[in-house]
This record gives sequence, structure tokens and C-alpha cells, in this order.
Amino acid sequence: MLAAFKTNTEIFIDSPFSLPESFGFDAFKRAWTDANIGRYFLNSVVVVALSTTGTMVFGSMAAYVLARYRFFGNRFIYYLFVSGLAFPVFLALVPLFLIVRNIGQSIPFLGLNTFGGLILVYIAYSLPFTVFFLAAFFKTLPGSVAEAAMMDGASHTRTFFSVMLPMAKPGLISITIFNIIGQWNQYILPVTLMQGDGGDDKYLLTQGIARISVAAGYEADWAALFAALTLSILPMIIVYAFFQRQIQAGLTAGAVK
Repeated sequence: MLAAFKTNTEIFIDSPFSLPESFGFDAFKRAWTDANIGRYFLNSVVVVALSTTGTMVFGSMAAYVLARYRFFGNRFIYYLFVSGLAFPVFLALVPLFLIVRNIGQSIPFLGLNTFGGLILVYIAYSLPFTVFFLAAFFKTLPGSVAEAAMMDGASHTRTFFSVMLPMAKPGLISITIFNIIGQWNQYILPVTLMQGDGGDDKYLLTQGIARISVAAGYEADWAALFAALTLSILPMIIVYAFFQRQIQAGLTAGAVK
């Protein structure tokens, strides 16, 4: 972070732990405007917000059904979700590329170089861990509460959204933070699916930072690069600082009955 306030000379000659001669935000300004980091930052916020929302909605519903209802194929579907945790995303890059390209031929806003296509892949990529985590959490919730709601005339949908989901708040917050961090730091999927056809305005923050580091050559603006890295790290630090207690509560809830 200190390097973001230094000049190139200070970065390479002085000690890494030395203070800069002056604290200014010129490097942050250059990174935000000249290097287009502001645009990449906004793109990442939009994609991560929508994909995390979709992941939590679909993941919580799937986890609740798999945890609380018994039906033929329940365990098979659950283990199918869990198997996604052992499948490296690198092995799926080519099939993902082809699938998203084919989807885009029928539904243009879900194809390559679209936020919709990337959000769809992010949701699919995050569902296995979300279902695995929340299914175990929903099993620890008292079934008598759901039974009481059903006896009062609540439907299955009403019971889930009005009764069980609020009770699972610690677990939901924890897995939401993990999904935000994982999707915010994702690099290989945006590079594969967002190739910048027609310009780089659809790049995400990780792509933008990589672009700064490789495009400058021998005239790299290292202070702006470190400023961009700082801008990418700060949101996750702030999120974790604000929700630290909720994360810890969600990880320990249900450990002891």
C-alpha cells in the first residue's frame, strides 16, 4: 500500500518499508481515470453483486430442500453438487467457452463478452460450496419450528422465506462473504469469457490490473499499478472487517447442539 504513494524511483531504490517523501493521491487518480480502473471496478461490483445474489437465492433453496425433505434421488443430487468441489475449473474452461458461446446464439445477453453470461457461470461455479455449506447448516435448525408454521397454514415457500431463512442468517452471511471474496478475486473465468471484443470496457478489475502490468512495457507506472492493487484489496478488507463477527458466528453455529 505504501508503494502507491511513492514514485518509481522510490519504489526501486528505497527500502520497501520506507515512507514516501509525500503522501499524495496522484497515483490513485491516474489508476482510476487514465488506466480506466474506475470502469473495471464498477463492472466488478455489478457482476459480483448480481452473481452473489443469484448464488444465494438458488443455493439456499436447493440446500434447504436437500436438507429438510426426503425424496427419491435426494442423496444423488446432493453428492452431484458436492462433486463440483473436486472439479477444477481449469478442466472446464473449453466446455464452458463452447456452452456460453452456443447459449449466446439463442440468447444474446447470456453469450460471450456479456455480463449475463459471466454471471451465469459465476453462479454455477459457486453453487457447489454454497449448497454443501448451507445444507449442513439447515440440518441443525429445529424442525419443530417449521412444523408449527405448517400447522398454522404456512405453505412450504412461506415457511422457507419467512421462518427458516431468518433463522439461518448467520450461515447465510458467512457463505455470502465467502462467495463475494471468491468471485471478486476470480481471474481465469473473466479472461476466458470476456475477451474484450469491441474494446475493453467490459473488463473486470482483475483483468484491468493485469492489463496495466503487461501493457506498459519498460515505462510502467508502478505507483498506479500498486494503487490499483490497493483499490482491489480494500473492498474485501472492509467487508470482512464489518462482518467479522457474523462470519465467525456462522462458522461455529450448529457445532454444538
